[in-house]
Amino acid sequence: MKLYDIAIIGAGVIGASIARELSGYKLSIALLEKEIEPAFGVSKSNSGIIHPGTQHSPHSLKGRLCVRGNTLTRKIAKELGVDFKEVGELIVAFDENEASRLLELKKEAEEIGVPRLKIVDRAWIKKNEPNLSENVVAALYAPTAGIISPYRLVYGLYENAVRNGVEAFSETRVNNIVNAAPGFEITTSRRVFRARYIVNAAGLFADEISGMAGITDFKITPRKGEEFILDKKKEHLMNHLIFPLPGKISKGILIIKTSDGNPMIGPTADDTEDKEDLSTSDEGLKKVLASARRMVPSINENDIIAYFAGLRPVAGDDFIIRRETKAPGFITVAGIQSPGLTAAPAIALMAADLLKESGLRLKRKFIFHGHREKTIHLFAMPFSKTRQLIKKDAGYGDIVCRCEIVSAKEVRDAIRRGAKTMDGVKFRTRAQAGRCHGTFCTTRIMKILAEETKIPVTDVTKRGQGCEIVKGDRCDA
Repeated sequence: MKLYDIAIIGAGVIGASIARELSGYKLSIALLEKEIEPAFGVSKSNSGIIHPGTQHSPHSLKGRLCVRGNTLTRKIAKELGVDFKEVGELIVAFDENEASRLLELKKEAEEIGVPRLKIVDRAWIKKNEPNLSENVVAALYAPTAGIISPYRLVYGLYENAVRNGVEAFSETRVNNIVNAAPGFEITTSRRVFRARYIVNAAGLFADEISGMAGITDFKITPRKGEEFILDKKKEHLMNHLIFPLPGKISKGILIIKTSDGNPMIGPTADDTEDKEDLSTSDEGLKKVLASARRMVPSINENDIIAYFAGLRPVAGDDFIIRRETKAPGFITVAGIQSPGLTAAPAIALMAADLLKESGLRLKRKFIFHGHREKTIHLFAMPFSKTRQLIKKDAGYGDIVCRCEIVSAKEVRDAIRRGAKTMDGVKFRTRAQAGRCHGTFCTTRIMKILAEETKIPVTDVTKRGQGCEIVKGDRCDA
């Protein structure tokens, strides 16, 4: 049985970031993911905000890693060909008491190094955000906030890690971990793996994975956030990310610009015990609409084209990133809720340092393929460039998804890069993500998936086993 240097459990943005960082060293690495594709856990519901670090204690791990991650993400996005847009954020105040809190937030954020912060007044707001409520009297402006596609970032990290030698295993659920000197023996739904070191980046299930290694001093409590996507015609509703003053357990209900154009409103923040509960509710909708309309009164329920919910893995007030003395060689990376996406590259560096402190020798490779070719997306291109692409390959002119302008060539390329499911295609290309929710393109994408993966159409799934779209052949007598 092969002995890996490291087994990373979880292929969301944290696990993929750690895998990509460690792939620059002369190490054998196994990346284990229980879902059929990466980014199908916590990362699939991320809002895609790259936070500046304005809403965290200067003494917190979250705050320090957020500020460092904001800088690192720009470099990594360029290397991986993933679009990053610096749009800035506004934390708004509705009266003088709230305005005084903005000064406190500004002071704390400056302590951890957030640059170029300023308090802007009503005149600035009216000029730069004309759709904001007239009741907003001031705001804290943080220009370094940005937006990115969380899915495409994960896929970029994952693909680049694999190119640099990481062995990735999907549909590989960890069932047990035992000490087996040297290192650990990991029993999974696929087979048994052996590794000298383990990095636990299992998101909502990090407490269960740590428990298998005898670490029981923390518990993941899922925090459900319901969010609502607006039609792309509202793309220019706001120029910045809009935040209320933060509450005790969350940053509040936001108005979110996204990298794909559709604004989002939300999320709610409700603790639950169910790690599978992704339901939305009328109560959540009413709460989000009321909060969003307080900031931007013109938001209309009819603008909403999709509802979804995500679960954040809460394990206290801060991240848990540490070496485990009870299980030497075991690194815990848990409780990575917001701003986890932003902090991911800084968390990866910290995990590498902890492995080194644990005795792992880190020796850089002579050749590291740090760059990935930028993925083509017609929806982000001017028509002049699209015409040039069609001349080179007619597949770009065969539009499969009309709502999001996604071609057959983009769908095939996504499958060849690793998409195995309808959601995998959707997250990579945005096909099925428009107002019609795949009404016109689903059958065509299923046919392309079947052709490319050489499976029957009846085996095509939305997101893995149990989510088959066609339950059987129809036979007319």
